[in-house]
Amino acid sequence: MAKILRVDIGTESVAFEEVPDKYKFARGRWLTSSLVADEVDPTCHPLGPGNKLVFSPGIVTGTTAPTSARISVGGKSPLTGGIKESNAGAKFATMQARLGIAAIIVQGQPKDSKQYVLAVDKNGARLVAEDGLRGLGTYATTDALIAKYGKVGVCCIGPAGEMRMAMAGICFNDLEDRASRFSGRGGLGAVMGAKGLKAIVVNSRGAPAVPIVDKELFEAGRAKLTKAIRSHDITKPKGGLNTYGTAVLLNILNEAGALPTRNFSRGRFEKAADVAGEAIFEGNKARLGKEVYNHACSPGCIIQCSNTWYAPDGSEMVSCIEYETVWALGPDCEIGDLDVIGRLTWLCNDIGLDTIEAGGTLAVAMEGGVIPFGDKKGAVKLMEEVGKGTPLGHIIGAGAAVTGRVFGVVRVPTVKGQHMPAYEPRVVKGIGVTYATTPMGADHTAGYTIAPEILGVSGKVDSFDVNKAELSRNFQTTTAFIDSSGHCLFIAFPILDFPEGFQGVIDECNGLLGTRWTAEDIGRIGADILARERAFNKTAGFTNADDRLPEFMKYEPLPPHNEVWNVSDAELDAVHGDAAS
Repeated sequence: MAKILRVDIGTESVAFEEVPDKYKFARGRWLTSSLVADEVDPTCHPLGPGNKLVFSPGIVTGTTAPTSARISVGGKSPLTGGIKESNAGAKFATMQARLGIAAIIVQGQPKDSKQYVLAVDKNGARLVAEDGLRGLGTYATTDALIAKYGKVGVCCIGPAGEMRMAMAGICFNDLEDRASRFSGRGGLGAVMGAKGLKAIVVNSRGAPAVPIVDKELFEAGRAKLTKAIRSHDITKPKGGLNTYGTAVLLNILNEAGALPTRNFSRGRFEKAADVAGEAIFEGNKARLGKEVYNHACSPGCIIQCSNTWYAPDGSEMVSCIEYETVWALGPDCEIGDLDVIGRLTWLCNDIGLDTIEAGGTLAVAMEGGVIPFGDKKGAVKLMEEVGKGTPLGHIIGAGAAVTGRVFGVVRVPTVKGQHMPAYEPRVVKGIGVTYATTPMGADHTAGYTIAPEILGVSGKVDSFDVNKAELSRNFQTTTAFIDSSGHCLFIAFPILDFPEGFQGVIDECNGLLGTRWTAEDIGRIGADILARERAFNKTAGFTNADDRLPEFMKYEPLPPHNEVWNVSDAELDAVHGDAAS
């Protein structure tokens, strides 16, 4: 029987609770958003004692389902001021699931300046006062915890989280124990830091397998989804993602004129080919003398899109540099050098930062004249200042919206205080609708309409068409369930093109839980999750005015297509109805 582990930092107590019936089947985003909505006052200060941090593996996490080692982290975001769910793929998720822990709830704050590590295994949980990790980066923290606790799943924060910076993320170790997997978005690392929690370690050795009610149905579903993943051009072995990683999108978006460049002032970067996935693949081949395909981020991943960038001497520089990371620290800052991007990525990982917010904030600072666009040494120095916690470092660490206000910048590409990802909404209108209307702030993963609008998955959709409310709503609804299932979002590609793959996901969940869900139930669950999240934000003070893109996009045409943001407010309001998100 699954349990909830409640950790109260203020009283230094840990306790296991039964999962209430109303959460019986809820896991992942479904459970984190439900618990936050039910237990956190939407008007509380995100860094105060009233906020809670929730960790929940997905429904099929910990099983043999492919690409299913995902964990959701939820709380009230210090970056957006609204509800937040950010997820990652990591062995930590699998280990928590196998320990039968549906959710870890961290609440309260330390009475003094103590810092803690939460250690969890099959015998229980204990909160350990641990001051020796203070100020360490995520790499050194992870190494120290593995040396002390063995081959465990590690979840930790870096200096940015300890300093409560709004762009701080939460780091997990990968299969090779690199500190490289992040629940990055929304500043939840700052919430963890505010609670005095430096790390959580989980050890599932000796734990029983995740119970499955109907193993035959589960296995049938697993086979359907596996076949779909291995048959799709994007997700199959040595396909686009396995060969070039997510950075395969650089050249594609650049060609479409939808790659935000120089702080969202242009849609193409002249050096895009120098930093794209193909350049990473060929660069590694030249430096190592062999082809290097990508690796899995977590147990059971058969897509294997996580890359590694190697230094000129053949040593590992960093893993991994995703599309969003390359773009944010590269084209958006007019930096076309993979070694510099690799160094910046390593710093973000170690300091514990969301690379999207970090790179976007650097670009806003460049716009404000702090350093010139394309200044490689200046960009590294600014990132190092964040890690040191200098006054300027704290400004940058607060994110793009704050940095823009401090330096008087008008072109600040944020929604609900969160920086936009690597897709230009003036050219790809559907993703712009998602940015505007998701409860999460500007977030491509909340409703990835790029799949049909740019990649032609499930049929090509005109990216310039302004009527995208229904498209975005459908993607947001389905994504809310995928985030709850425990599967990687990249299963969206095969399940959109192969209906049997989608049925496989449903069969897996039904087999594991003993439910009899249909596709209609999946839509209902996704819609219910969004409704809870939107209700939280409304009570927190959000209105329809928060479901809008920045004003500059309405009057600044974006080269090369010279498009402006021209989706009507009525279309945006039609995504979820009249209520604010």
